[in-house]
Amino acid sequence: MSADPFSDILKLTRAQSLLTGGFSASGRWAIRFPAPDKIKFFAVVRGRCWVQLEGHSEPMRFETGDVGLLSARRWSILSNDMDVEPMDAMDLFSRAGRSTAQIGDGSQFAHIGGHVLLDPVSGPLLLSVLPAWIHIRASSPQAAVFSWLLDQLVAERAGERPGAQLASAQLSQLLFIQIMRAHLGTSGPLAAGWLRALGDARIAPALRLMHDDPARAWHLEDLAKACAMSRTTFASHFKAVAGVAPLTYLTDWRMRLAERALGEDATPVSVVAQTLGYTSESAFSNAFKRVTGRSPKACRAALRTPGGKAAGYLAGHAGTSPRRGSAGLKLGQEALEVD
Repeated sequence: MSADPFSDILKLTRAQSLLTGGFSASGRWAIRFPAPDKIKFFAVVRGRCWVQLEGHSEPMRFETGDVGLLSARRWSILSNDMDVEPMDAMDLFSRAGRSTAQIGDGSQFAHIGGHVLLDPVSGPLLLSVLPAWIHIRASSPQAAVFSWLLDQLVAERAGERPGAQLASAQLSQLLFIQIMRAHLGTSGPLAAGWLRALGDARIAPALRLMHDDPARAWHLEDLAKACAMSRTTFASHFKAVAGVAPLTYLTDWRMRLAERALGEDATPVSVVAQTLGYTSESAFSNAFKRVTGRSPKACRAALRTPGGKAAGYLAGHAGTSPRRGSAGLKLGQEALEVD
């Protein structure tokens, strides 16, 4: 199987989607959820509701099968009547004593939700290109896939069948991947960056080559030929889509792989350099410091100190610029709706 750059990035960032709970309701209700410190997703599996989101002047209507993903630290209110004073979600679930809660007899509305966990070090690579908010409607072209996944998630939670916990985790992971695919497939313009690059068929062959063999000394001519373009056309189109030049993208990807290697084991810096195509440790160290702002040894020391991999990667997400040289990262759109 050829290289899959998107899968590479999901694995590098250790994106792990977990279904954490939900609630059912009837009558008039409203619930206020605090700003999350992780990427949050939820879906309406029965009924409909209004969603009010911090920073949005207008409420959004969610129907059965609609899915939302929130990647910024913003509070939200779900309700079926915006005149109702919202109850605090933490109070509601603590009173229930479990991850699910019920308002009234719970017959009119049902919701499931969860979080996406990311590696504190590499996670910003993914987080920085996500819009603050994604709303995928049940009427979207991807509706059939989302409907099936939501049905299966509800069945696994309710059935208590053997392996339900693992099945729910795998289904949640698929749900997140489908949300990202819907994001990539939207007709709306994406900001220049690696996420937009992954959805561009014209440069896909070059991305696959670089991800399949990042240690190879790729030349612009090789990559352009793989994409059936002239050197000039390829370089211009790649930068317009990815936000950086092709060989800059390759260097940045190498440094991401290097960060992971430095944080995971005690492999000598010289060996890390060699595995990424550098003939000398000094050449690698210079490139690493130019991209990340610190030396490989300083990076390793920082990652191994207590708190060096501290969480809280959503803090300041909205409006924080990524560092230079992070594989063409650009902040995502403020919000995205997939119809």
